[in-house]
Amino acid sequence: MRADYQQFVEREAEILVIGPDGPRAFKRYWDENDMPFVGLADPKHTVADLYEQEVNLLKLGRMPTILIVDKEGRIQFRHDGASMRDIPDNNTLLELLDGLGHSNT
Repeated sequence: MRADYQQFVEREAEILVIGPDGPRAFKRYWDENDMPFVGLADPKHTVADLYEQEVNLLKLGRMPTILIVDKEGRIQFRHDGASMRDIPDNNTLLELLDGLGHSNT
């Protein structure tokens, strides 16, 4: 998402990544990787639990979840990954945004 971040911005979308690390580790990762979008440390899993993110202890923790939430706060798309590699590619997400009526203007 970092590589295509501008395309998300052009569609009036914002990316928010929620991670299980504590604030210091999360900030360090964000700084080291020059992430252009918002990151939220969620070490107590408060937000992850609110959105019912799946936990699979055999795969070492939380599985990736992608949500597209519209400006009214409604979830328009949800993908719950079966593994850390099971994430929709950026083009798929951008097409979904386009389908929600977001334009490139």
